Amino acid sequence: MNTTRSARLPLIRHDGTPLRVLVVDDDPDLAEVLAGALRYEGWRIRTADDGASAVTAARELIPDAVILDVMLPDTDGLAVLRSLRAVRPDVCVLFLTARDTVEDRIAGITAGGDDYVTKPFSLEEVVARVRGLLRRAGMARQSAEGPLLTVGDLVMDEDAHEVTRAGTLIELSPTEFDLLRLLMRNPRRVLSKGQILDRVWSYDFGGRAHVVELYISYLRKKVDAGREPMIHTVRGAGYVLKPVSA
Repeated sequence: MNTTRSARLPLIRHDGTPLRVLVVDDDPDLAEVLAGALRYEGWRIRTADDGASAVTAARELIPDAVILDVMLPDTDGLAVLRSLRAVRPDVCVLFLTARDTVEDRIAGITAGGDDYVTKPFSLEEVVARVRGLLRRAGMARQSAEGPLLTVGDLVMDEDAHEVTRAGTLIELSPTEFDLLRLLMRNPRRVLSKGQILDRVWSYDFGGRAHVVELYISYLRKKVDAGREPMIHTVRGAGYVLKPVSA
């Protein structure tokens, strides 16, 4: 699966703040993969692994959209949906399920779900569907920030595929560019090797974590060479990009 992000402006709330999405699934690995893909959009994400924690998280987050597994350990997603609507009546809901019968789809839509995706699914499809739901519901607008990403003195022009630090051009390979873009879209956030593999390389790459270490070393030689480092290793957790002043 190709997980490279297509060229598009980020979606934000009408007040300019990040969109808020709640991911509800009892599979922690799947929930984290979905959360990572959505954070890559620049959105604020919470996860929950059962119905009770989903309702609690919704009260705290007040989400614009919810990705909701139909089968949960303590209840079913349709019951959770009714509780979520009580918290925020206009929340967009995308159901996830392993069941693909016509009856299941009708039940989900009748209960108030806005869309329906069956497992296994493409991450890009899920993200695209959530974006579509938010736009059709009038809950999001495109950011006018343009293609520039800035972290400290590091600047990336996504359209021109150019990176500079303190005004000096840095030549990067396509994979190095994608890896740095992921780090720059998540400043000060520790990303695990698994999250990086998922967002920069396809699943069929084999999950070989050593390739992440290799490309991080390539980036350090180009981005941090002769300067105060911005790319840091968090032992046992992953990697983080921080401006020098942080």
